[in-house]
Amino acid sequence: MHPLFDISNKKAIVTGAAAGLGKAMAEALHESNVEVAIIDSSPQTAAVAAQMEQTGPRVHAVQADLSKRDQLKGAFDDVLEKLGGRLDILINDAGAMKRHKCEEFPIEDWDLVLEVNLTAVFQLCQFAGRVMLKQGCGKIINVASMLSFSGGLTVPAYAASKGGVAQLTKALANEWAARGVNVNAIAPGFMATALTAALVGNPNREPDILSRVPAGRWGTPVDIKGSILYLAAPASDFIHGIVLPIDGGYLAR
Repeated sequence: MHPLFDISNKKAIVTGAAAGLGKAMAEALHESNVEVAIIDSSPQTAAVAAQMEQTGPRVHAVQADLSKRDQLKGAFDDVLEKLGGRLDILINDAGAMKRHKCEEFPIEDWDLVLEVNLTAVFQLCQFAGRVMLKQGCGKIINVASMLSFSGGLTVPAYAASKGGVAQLTKALANEWAARGVNVNAIAPGFMATALTAALVGNPNREPDILSRVPAGRWGTPVDIKGSILYLAAPASDFIHGIVLPIDGGYLAR
């Protein structure tokens, strides 16, 4: 392997990694000989970690609800201890989505989505940043969205939170780039995951969506892996504050 892409023996935290895109991201790191810690609210978190661990280095698992701030801090402290106090890579993938017409959107759903998608992301970046700044190095990869660029339909809280993730990524990069910490984001396009289940196959929405994707298909979790490895590797050491679309060309149309 070219040394610019060698991340072997690094230590990483990936949130929302019990399924979907987050799981693919954790797998990509683990397949590259990274010791991974998964934080997820799913009851399957430990089982996913155990299965992944069969083919490589250690995989740690902590089940936690990131909408609860005490659980978030406890989970981070727990996995950092499991990783021996070192942290090279943080991927913030855990997310929530609620769908309602804007005029009917319950404030309780707004609070939940913003807490998980934006406030928890900031807190985890902050906790990880403190460790990485002391080390003088580290890679933080946030997960933005196509709705970091547009408003979407019936998902005002999700759109607001993902717009916030894009701006937060830039703000952190401005302060931490000169101190050895890279903060970047990916913006997945329309991926066939649980969050888009209401759209995949929907005769009222799917044709319109796919007509704007030059690649002509929904993305898959595998499509995320290469970008994650690039942003986690030395190859991206001079990349700071970007929001990288992984969208099949959606934004180009």
